[in-house]
Amino acid sequence: MGLFSRHRQTPTPLDGVDTVLADLDGVVYAGSGALPHAVESLTRVAAGGARLGYITNNASRTDAHVAAHLRELGLDRTTPEDVVTSPQAAVRLLRTQIPAPAMILVVGGEGLVSEVERAGYTVTRSADDAPAAVLQGFSPDIAWTDLAEAAFALKLPEDEGGIPWIATNTDWTIPQARGMAPGNGTLVSAVHTAVGRLATVAGKPEPPIYHEAVARFGAQHPLFIGDRLDTDIAGAHAADIPSVLVLTGVDRPRHVLAAPASSRPTFIVGDLRELFEPYPATQTDGGTTRVGDAIVRIDGADLRLVAAGTRPIDLVRAAAAAVWNSGRAIFGFRVEEALYADPFFRP
Repeated sequence: MGLFSRHRQTPTPLDGVDTVLADLDGVVYAGSGALPHAVESLTRVAAGGARLGYITNNASRTDAHVAAHLRELGLDRTTPEDVVTSPQAAVRLLRTQIPAPAMILVVGGEGLVSEVERAGYTVTRSADDAPAAVLQGFSPDIAWTDLAEAAFALKLPEDEGGIPWIATNTDWTIPQARGMAPGNGTLVSAVHTAVGRLATVAGKPEPPIYHEAVARFGAQHPLFIGDRLDTDIAGAHAADIPSVLVLTGVDRPRHVLAAPASSRPTFIVGDLRELFEPYPATQTDGGTTRVGDAIVRIDGADLRLVAAGTRPIDLVRAAAAAVWNSGRAIFGFRVEEALYADPFFRP
């Protein structure tokens, strides 16, 4: 599923795709507002006949609330069935360990509570109720006391009779209109620091949430769009789904160049309009790599700019191709600053 090849050229990233699965934060919106060109591009995807679905690690809202928000932004036909959430994946994982109607300590918001109750479990917020498991997801209203109750419930290691601990996701940050804010990973880490245990993660980058989406939408040739290499793209890679990294969210060009093999996207775009554009082939000749009219060269320990070209996105693609195909990690290079310039929209 490599991004670059000397012989392969894909007309557009959407060629042959029957289902587009999109992340939300950093892809469709940041905070409550739509990102530039996202709504019109996804509307065009659906109008072209591809099935359109959404996969989100955000556990603070229900699938119905997410669908309503997307309709407000202009994605008029979105229904709750179009939205696959990390709380849904977490509850599916919980079922394999603890049968309903057990008592579950929930650290999180309405999105997680709703899925737990829908599955027939009883929700508590107190470790004193002797819960059978802890489910932890993000909510902006989570307090220190909520994290403390989780820590109290998880004080015993699981191999010493302790209860299961499932986290919806471990995203470190959440894109907001005012910038990047702490995500669920920071809250899970706080509990981990207190108890010395690791949570089992249900959402991205773990494959089950992708497999659920593929099964739900009957996808034969899916394409996933995300803005984070360590969760979105790594998860798609693990689930063997081609992926698009869009530079409207968390990860930036410098992160792309440094991406390990397990987190490298199939395509890189500046915004979602480029889904419909012919995707240029990567041409390699010795140490020189060209995408469009952007050219870079590896010269010993130096990654050099030969020609910036007319499209900044092609320069990112060329620099990434050069590093990735070299078999060397990014710290093995001296990289010209111009090769990780960031003229792209960021929330």
